[in-house]
Amino acid sequence: MLKNFLDSFKSCVISSLDKEGYPFSSYAPFIKNDYKYYVYISSMAKHTQNLDLYPKASLFFIEDEKDCENIFARKRVVLQIDSNKLSRNTKEFENLINLFEEKHGSTVSMLKQMKDFSIYEFTPIKGEAVFGFGQAYDIGGKNCEELLDRKNTKGHQK
Repeated sequence: MLKNFLDSFKSCVISSLDKEGYPFSSYAPFIKNDYKYYVYISSMAKHTQNLDLYPKASLFFIEDEKDCENIFARKRVVLQIDSNKLSRNTKEFENLINLFEEKHGSTVSMLKQMKDFSIYEFTPIKGEAVFGFGQAYDIGGKNCEELLDRKNTKGHQK
């Protein structure tokens, strides 16, 4: 259920903290490789500046409103992550940029020539998933890909 949901996305919402400690949210196309998520973003993007200052952030994936059965129960996943800016002139960078190109097409061919763009690696630490009413889970496990029953919660009370 978790893997299928996440595999349906081409982009994610990134929430980072700015230099004043305020949250900032925007989106970026991503790829996933070996249990980690990667974005390719410009140094002009607010996220780049934020992630360089504070490497802890979150990724948010949410079902489109037009596809949901109930607006109060949109399927969603949030992952708490640690970020790391990767060096450009490495084999790892070349492999990842090729994966970006495979998934996201010809725009990446143009963007990869722009030297102000960097790949950020996001390592999931923990998270939570909601797949409807009464279907809330923690996310954990070795690679942060397992749905875990929430402990010590009683659910909705009347």
